[in-house]
Amino acid sequence: MLDGVVTSIAMNHSMEGQSPQVHGAFSFSHPGVEEAWAFLQSIDAWVLDRQIELTAIPAPPFQERARGSRMAELFLELGLGNVRTDEVENVLGELPDENHLEFGAVSAPGPLIVSAHLDTVFPSGTDVTPHWDGDRISAPGISDDGRGLAALLALIRVLSEVNLPLPSPLLFVATVGEEGPGDLRGVRHLFADADGGVKPSGFISLDGAGLDRIINRGVGSTRLRIKLTGAGGHSWTDFDRPNPIHVLGRIVAKAQALALSSDPKSTLTVARWGGGTSINSIPQEAWVEVDMRGEAGPQLEALEGDLVGVCEEEVGGRTDPDLGETELCLEVQEIGRRPAGSTEPSEPLVRAALEATRLLGGEPTLISSSTDANVPMSLGIPAITLGAGGTGGGIHTTEEWYQNRKGPEGILRTLLAILLYGENA
Repeated sequence: MLDGVVTSIAMNHSMEGQSPQVHGAFSFSHPGVEEAWAFLQSIDAWVLDRQIELTAIPAPPFQERARGSRMAELFLELGLGNVRTDEVENVLGELPDENHLEFGAVSAPGPLIVSAHLDTVFPSGTDVTPHWDGDRISAPGISDDGRGLAALLALIRVLSEVNLPLPSPLLFVATVGEEGPGDLRGVRHLFADADGGVKPSGFISLDGAGLDRIINRGVGSTRLRIKLTGAGGHSWTDFDRPNPIHVLGRIVAKAQALALSSDPKSTLTVARWGGGTSINSIPQEAWVEVDMRGEAGPQLEALEGDLVGVCEEEVGGRTDPDLGETELCLEVQEIGRRPAGSTEPSEPLVRAALEATRLLGGEPTLISSSTDANVPMSLGIPAITLGAGGTGGGIHTTEEWYQNRKGPEGILRTLLAILLYGENA
C-alpha cells in the first residue's frame, strides 16, 4: 500500500517574525500522503495557536477539567464522533468511519489509540501565560504537553480533510494524570477493562517535542513515604530517647548502598525529607520520600523489598503505634506506582515508527522513559511514545520553551507511523 511512500524529500524552513512557518515539498508515491503533507504545512499557524491557547489554560495535577473542556470542544469542532468525558475526566473522541478508505489491516479488533496528556507538573497559581522570545514560545508546559495536545488536534484535522487508508479505527484521547502525583490515573482507567473488553490494537502517546526519539520501553517506578514516629522530647533531658531523624539517616545511608542494576537499569533516589518542630527538641515524627525506578518489574520489586528490609532492620520491625518512650513506629506508605513494560523493536508499531522517522531523514533512537505508554506496555498491548515535532527545553521548569523547527514534520511522522502500521502488521 505505502511501500516506498516517500521517494524524495526536500525541506526548506523559514521563520518570519513571531509566527514561525515551515515550508517544504515532498514527492510521494501515494497522493493522499502528499496532500496530507501540504495540508499540515498550511495549518501550521493554526496548530501553534492551539498549542498556545491550551498551554494558557492551567492544568495542575488533579485540576485538568478546564483544559479538558476546551479539548472536548475542539474535538467536536473538528468532527470527531462520540465525544465524551469519562469518570476520571479523560476526553475521548472517535474518527467517523466515513473519513477513511479502509479498515482491517491490523488483525486486532480494537482501535488504535492516539493520545496526549492534559496535565502539567506545575502547581495551582503558576503563571502559564505563553510569550514569544525571538522564535521561541516560552511557558510552563508549552512542550510537555502543549505540543502533544496541539499535534493531536492537527492529526484529527488532517484525517478529517484527507482520505487516507487507515489500518484500524482511531480513538483520540486527551488523558489526565500523566505527571508525577497523577500516577497515570487517566490511562490506567482507559485500560482498566483491557483484559475483559475490546483490546486496542495499539497505543501511541504524543508527549513533548522532538522528531527522532521513540520510547518503546516504559520505566516503572515505586514511590514510598517512610515515616518514623516516637515519643520525642527535650534535646538535653531526653537525649537517650530514639531520634526519628537519626534513624532515618542510617536508613538513607544503607539505602544508598543497596545493589542497583545497570542492565536492566535501576535507580533509587531519596527525593524529600522532613520532620521536627523546633531546634531544641527530639522530633516526634520524621519522614523521607523515595523514588525507585527500573526497566523490569521483578527487579523493581526486589529493590523495594530490600529497602523495606533495611527500614525494618533499623527500627526492629515495630509498626505498633502504642510504643514506649524508647521505641519508634515505622510506617511505609505507597505514594506512587507505575508499571514497567516494553514493546519489542520487532513489533509492527515500533517498526512503523522507525520507518516513518527514517523517511523524514531522521535517525531514530529507541529509548526508555516513563509515560502514559507504560500501562498498555505492561498489559502486552503494543505501545510507543513519540515527540510531536519541533524542539524544546527547560522541561518541568518555569523556563520551559518550544521552537517550531520541523514542527509539521513531527506530526507527519506520527501520521506515517499510523499508515505504515498496517503494512508492518
